[in-house]
Amino acid sequence: MKKMTINKLFAVSVLALAITGCASDGGVTEDAAMVDESQTQEVAESPEMDAANTENAQVSNPLLDQTTIYFGYDRAEILPEFKDVLNAHAEFLVANPQSNIIFEGHCDERGTIEYNLALGERRANTVKSYLIVQGVSPSQLESVSFGEERPASFGSDEMTWSKNRRAEIRYSSAMGQNQIGDNQ
Repeated sequence: MKKMTINKLFAVSVLALAITGCASDGGVTEDAAMVDESQTQEVAESPEMDAANTENAQVSNPLLDQTTIYFGYDRAEILPEFKDVLNAHAEFLVANPQSNIIFEGHCDERGTIEYNLALGERRANTVKSYLIVQGVSPSQLESVSFGEERPASFGSDEMTWSKNRRAEIRYSSAMGQNQIGDNQ
């Protein structure tokens, strides 16, 4: 996929150079500008460009930088302080229907493995449902539970546990592909 995008960018660049070189007054003709613009738009809408689109939106809305939603002990309800963050992500997704999110549900170490997997799933699905109510297409959203398996913090005290009771928002270029910014 990356190679195809690079090839498209190269073709657009060559076309732009050729048109610029052939114009009698040294400028780009109106027809050439429309061709160049439509090809550029086609490249910009490709799934590989989702990372750049997400980064550009984050510059304009700092709430998109926040991708962790915390929960109370043994709870799956969204706390009021996270609604503005979720509304910002919903706005971005509605405006960018090619973007997708995977919600990861997490728990602290207390409880059985089965219980924590179920609680993590409820947390991820609660965030997912909230965005659907805000107008995001369900096809843009996926949820998964990791239970207690991927702690954000290690320890056995309330401060540590509170950091592990969370749902994380991960933008992906397409469902099933690597997550944006995933360096693992």
